Amino acid sequence: MNNNHPAERVLLGPGPSPVPARVLQALSAPTLGHLDPQYVAILDETCELLRQVYQTKNKLTFPVSGTGMAGMECVAVNLVEPGDEVIVGVNGVFGGRMKDVMQRCGATVHPLEAPWGEIFPLEQIAETLKRHPRTKLVGIVQAETSTGAHQPIAGLAEIVHRAGALLAVDAVTSLGGHELRVDDWEIDAIYSGTQKCLSCPPGLSPVSFGARAIERMDARKQKPQSWYLDVSMLKQYYFGGGGGGRVYHHTAPINMTYALREALLIVLEEGLEARIERHARMHQRLRRGLEGMGISYIPTHSLHSLNCIRIPEGADDAGTRRRLLEEYGIEIGGGLGVMAGKAWRIGLMGHGATQRNVDLVLTALQHVLA
Repeated sequence: MNNNHPAERVLLGPGPSPVPARVLQALSAPTLGHLDPQYVAILDETCELLRQVYQTKNKLTFPVSGTGMAGMECVAVNLVEPGDEVIVGVNGVFGGRMKDVMQRCGATVHPLEAPWGEIFPLEQIAETLKRHPRTKLVGIVQAETSTGAHQPIAGLAEIVHRAGALLAVDAVTSLGGHELRVDDWEIDAIYSGTQKCLSCPPGLSPVSFGARAIERMDARKQKPQSWYLDVSMLKQYYFGGGGGGRVYHHTAPINMTYALREALLIVLEEGLEARIERHARMHQRLRRGLEGMGISYIPTHSLHSLNCIRIPEGADDAGTRRRLLEEYGIEIGGGLGVMAGKAWRIGLMGHGATQRNVDLVLTALQHVLA
């Protein structure tokens, strides 16, 4: 390895995930102008492919220029105004981040808390809404990357809507790897990232806004605090506005759009159902191998795409990860926050969720620990 030619790694950490050659080839296609008719056609196709993967008919579905955190901020700054009351589920780093972002938008946040690695029962969310009847939005993380916890979403919107609030979901580590039905589950706003189960390089954050969310945005009393992420302007670029053509907003990351389109085509060629089932099978294969080595999982409801496990007693956290990287070229993640030094995170996302990778990391981990 040198700085000009980075070494190839087997990316089995919390992200980014391995990127297929087809996607890298798409990334290298000739750059066009951001209003070139050919690029506009590619962008339109990419938005339609995103609707299919999100399983939604929401017109306002598009890739925000930025990573998953840009998607989180896009949802927050457009749906929250100063003084609004918001409930955010905090059971890991990214729930905590969502709380912080909402507060920066001027919201009064009522944190719904659970121990790291655990999830929120629907009854707990309903009870919290009863205690805070002025709540305008509930934010929840479906795939908590810091703990590997998989939060059930089906049935949640009914509770939230009955209370007069909107439901916003973080799907950064679940889109394309776990069941996710935006329309059937009546999710009002959602965001994800390209670098996880979609197996695209980091750089875009797919978002989708439903009718209730659009109505909320249209009724705002003041402009969103972020010019760059203001959906009222972004939609005029992505979809045209005022009966005319597209209105320039910012220079879109042209080549990343090519890459995302190719990654989405790969997802749909495999089939969403088959892809989700593959992630489940690889998770079970890894789980059997780890538990056979005496290594246990931390979350009781585990993601298939991100496996958060307890570091065995006596094992050297950083030393083990360093040896995996240096001797086998395998990247896995360490623990974050309260789990630092206590957990390893093994990602099986998209192109990386294969039997070869599962068996490779199990064998390498066994050798290093021995």
